[in-house]
Amino acid sequence: MRLFIAVNLPGKERQRIYRASSRLRDQGLPVGWIDPENYHLTLKFLGQVRADRIPAIEAALRKVAADNGPFPISLGGFGAFPTVRRPRVLWLGVDATPELRCLKQDVEWALSDLGFVTETRAFHPHITLGRADERNGAGAFRGLDDIAAAMEFSGEVPVRSIDLMRSHLSKEGTRYSVVTGVQLGSGG
Repeated sequence: MRLFIAVNLPGKERQRIYRASSRLRDQGLPVGWIDPENYHLTLKFLGQVRADRIPAIEAALRKVAADNGPFPISLGGFGAFPTVRRPRVLWLGVDATPELRCLKQDVEWALSDLGFVTETRAFHPHITLGRADERNGAGAFRGLDDIAAAMEFSGEVPVRSIDLMRSHLSKEGTRYSVVTGVQLGSGG
């Protein structure tokens, strides 16, 4: 099964983000937009994982949760990876606070002990809003930088838990489900 570790957002905040990003969706860009039910902050992508490895992953996450208490994160600023002129991912930014960076690093270390490869790229926390069709040229996104810069959104979300998530890929699109959730500060 295809797994990742994430911070899920409250439903009310997901709806606020969806409403705030309507200006992007209304541009007719060649983008596959993410259903707001799927908005989350990915801490670590694990890829294909055998079911018999899940108990060890859950134990590692309980240890990480025990070592990290709840904290808030700030959301704001729209952008794209790798660039706004030729995007693959359109996103809403998340402030990389020290608490969030520590949580991310603890997840990396705990899972590297289980044989998962440690991420070496810089951590750029974000909520993915859509994925662009790579076959379109830069001209398809003309003016996107100005639109994104003019959009305003800010929010603060409490991070109280981390979740082991499963990706279900189908012709109808990707759907996510929580395999296990652990409360920060409790270890369980």
